Amino acid sequence: MSTRPTGRVATAAVGVAVLLGCVSEPAASQASRPGDDGKRVLVFSKTAGFRHDSIPDGVAAVKQLGETGGFTVDATEDAAAFTVGNLRRYDAVVFLSTTGDVLNAAQQTAFEGYIRRGGGYVGIHAAADTEYDWAFYGGLAGAYFQSHPAIQPATVDVEDHAHPSTSGLAETWNRTDEWYNYRSNPRERAHVLASLDESSYSGGTMNGDHPIAWCQNYQGGRAFYTGGGHTKESYAEPQFREHLLGGIRWAVGDAEADCRPENGYRPLFDGTQASLDGWRQAGPGSFTLSEDGTLTSTGGMGMLWYAASGFRSYSLKLDWRMAGDDNSGVFVGFPPSDDPWSAVNNGYEIQIDATDVPEKTTGSVYGFQSADLKKRDRALNPPGEWNTYEIRVEGERLRVYLNGVKINDFTNTDPARSLTDGHIGIQNHGADDEVSIRDVRVKELPAKSSASSASHGAMAPDGAMPSDGAMASQGD
Repeated sequence: MSTRPTGRVATAAVGVAVLLGCVSEPAASQASRPGDDGKRVLVFSKTAGFRHDSIPDGVAAVKQLGETGGFTVDATEDAAAFTVGNLRRYDAVVFLSTTGDVLNAAQQTAFEGYIRRGGGYVGIHAAADTEYDWAFYGGLAGAYFQSHPAIQPATVDVEDHAHPSTSGLAETWNRTDEWYNYRSNPRERAHVLASLDESSYSGGTMNGDHPIAWCQNYQGGRAFYTGGGHTKESYAEPQFREHLLGGIRWAVGDAEADCRPENGYRPLFDGTQASLDGWRQAGPGSFTLSEDGTLTSTGGMGMLWYAASGFRSYSLKLDWRMAGDDNSGVFVGFPPSDDPWSAVNNGYEIQIDATDVPEKTTGSVYGFQSADLKKRDRALNPPGEWNTYEIRVEGERLRVYLNGVKINDFTNTDPARSLTDGHIGIQNHGADDEVSIRDVRVKELPAKSSASSASHGAMAPDGAMPSDGAMASQGD
């Protein structure tokens, strides 16, 4: 919703297209450029085992990405760069096809401290074939290399369309590389961004669940890993370069994303027209479906709502993007109705528009409670980039996470707006508002009593509940 005058518009017919229907000197010797206050990345490519002949191509590619992406890149194979003082200069360290034992104990300690103080890690390909006896590194990388078949084409299934490393990719990504098998599956610990379709190539050994790119928040830092990048050709491939750039942007903090593990969700809208069968349009306007699986609002004020079932206790996730100064919201806890104003009067809206007053801006429970604006501002990606909401309803308690950060914790006390049984919907606000939605998914949770949930409703001064730490780390 918005304070803009919109008026109450008569219901309009929904259209047919509408869906309701070469490595440099040691980095330690390189001084920062005068006046350089931008992000800085260190590419580390020391090998103590197999050496990939694509490393020079990879270094050159990351440097080129830095030139276009606005960050400075230093490259080294000298482990002496891993000191507390030198690492402090960098926003992320890229392990580019490193192999074997590449850091001594003191260098490992310096790097662990760097990560715990908020540093970023990017692992490319054989970064997973590195430091097998260093448990901290194994957790940071997410999984260790086990084996690989011959270089061959394969189909990559893109699981996350909001993370900057995968937001520009289609549902499937067909490319040629050397496809690693891993000793363990990182899915329970990390957020999987893309996985391999093992039926599309030969030699996969992970029983049909084969993550190939993932991210995680790890012991205070950010970690992104991609299994691609064995071949020289990879680093000239536009989509792979964009994949790397997005991973680096997230690792250095130039983009936000929800990198908590995500398990147990089922799709309500997965980008296909068939998945819209359970949805209905209330009021005027509509949403159109593009080839990339994105719904975009047109007209209004109306709402696309999930009519197939209501929900009692659940975690709702969806990805959203504004084109500019646009308006939309996600409604929860309202009774079934083809009048969009019923949701306004009987449910709650989680606002998307970032330009209104505090109780009516992104992350607010519209008209009732502002988000923690400092946390919201740090977590929010700008117009043109994707954001992820988790809206978690348990009893009368409603929590809002933006890109994995809890920004609102609200407790309902109005019986007319009870959250214990209701529907969810997405607003199409008006003719001048263009908001895109994709990947709506839900996980139903064990029911909690209203009294129990209400006792936890007030936000702590920093906007975080002490008891939520374990929950958030598990993506619940």
